[in-house]
Amino acid sequence: MARQLDYPTIREIFTRFQAAEPEPQGELEHVNAFTLVVAVALSAQATDKGVNKATRGLFAVADTPQKMLDLGLDALTDHVKSIGLYRQKAKNVMKLSQILVDDYGGEVPNSRAALQSLPGVGRKTANVVLNMWWAHPAQAVDTHIFRVGNRTGIAPGKDVDQVERRIEDHVPADFQRHAHHWLILHGRYTCVARKPKCAACLIRDLCGFEDKTL
Repeated sequence: MARQLDYPTIREIFTRFQAAEPEPQGELEHVNAFTLVVAVALSAQATDKGVNKATRGLFAVADTPQKMLDLGLDALTDHVKSIGLYRQKAKNVMKLSQILVDDYGGEVPNSRAALQSLPGVGRKTANVVLNMWWAHPAQAVDTHIFRVGNRTGIAPGKDVDQVERRIEDHVPADFQRHAHHWLILHGRYTCVARKPKCAACLIRDLCGFEDKTL
């Protein structure tokens, strides 16, 4: 774990991220808030690519909670069987669809507490939906962001909650909206787990990682 970087260094890091990718986008395919919730819930312990492959056909026939209920558990399960833990995830999607129909008029709520009350939706999922759909400056810390936060010194922390708080506390406000996407993309494609691509890294001179690769 690198030590916490200072404010000017973090501002310069995100200035570079922004210059390289002004409007970073999440990679999960969706057409509305409901399909985003479903996609993110399905993505736990799975790749975005794998989820997208499974949900293209699913969302073509079930892009609302009521349509998902009408589709039924068996058909939903068949659509997502290529995804890890698909049986439990399919059950959660059916349960959350029923709750959305019964309690929210078929609409996805835009509060973290309400989202987290849905089956299969944790804090990370809720934060992704708040950030991507409603443009809230919410920080969804996954394994990539946890690694980048600790390795670089942008947001070191012993657990995901601490890393989330340190991103909120140390990343300048004008970068909060896209911080989670810049960090996840950096971790996914450059600051990878086993052999980080330090030679190609646009923040290598600012990063606190001591064991940089050549």
